Amino acid sequence: MLSINKVHHIAIICSDYQKSKHFYTETLGLTIVQEIFREERESYKLDLALNGTFIVELFSFKNAPKRVSAPEATGLRHLAFEVNNIQETRNYFTSQNINAEEIRMDIHTQKNYFFIADPDDLPIEFYEK
Repeated sequence: MLSINKVHHIAIICSDYQKSKHFYTETLGLTIVQEIFREERESYKLDLALNGTFIVELFSFKNAPKRVSAPEATGLRHLAFEVNNIQETRNYFTSQNINAEEIRMDIHTQKNYFFIADPDDLPIEFYEK
């Protein structure tokens, strides 16, 4: 029988490495575990942690095609983070001049959530605990 422990990490390919590195570390507050420049690929790989747990691999590749976000395409839909206070979280992003959707309620869980987009328009959800 298969035994999966947890999600190990999420890999994200960005178009502007420095811009995305800043967004994920300075705006979202993820911490750098390891940064590698892979010369043979002319590509960066940045391992990022949330509260000390490795969670995101940020990659840069030359001329990577743009992700389709609207209309939604088949594949990974979005990245979601749990937060304690949904309104404070939304207020933080709007104070950083980041477009944050209005807070909505999940009719099934009665929990509030909203979305922003990263520098490459990857949808990122914030969901209340």
